Amino acid sequence: MPTVLRVGPYRFFFYAGDRDEPPHVHIERDEKVAKFWLDPIWLQKSGGFSRSEIGELYRLVVKNREELQRAWDEYFSD
Repeated sequence: MPTVLRVGPYRFFFYAGDRDEPPHVHIERDEKVAKFWLDPIWLQKSGGFSRSEIGELYRLVVKNREELQRAWDEYFSD
């Protein structure tokens, strides 16, 4: 479960078993979780985050999309 980015209280990561899915990132804070696809950027699921916090997470994914995609590509390259 490599952490690829930390912004404030949020940890951005993916699971080693995610290889067979399209590029995406999981985000957690405390017991709350969300999953965003990276291309196009889209909320796939969330649990516990408020609507306004989901909006903030979306903005963070947009802002850091290139870094997140690069980390995905590097981790899952053969």
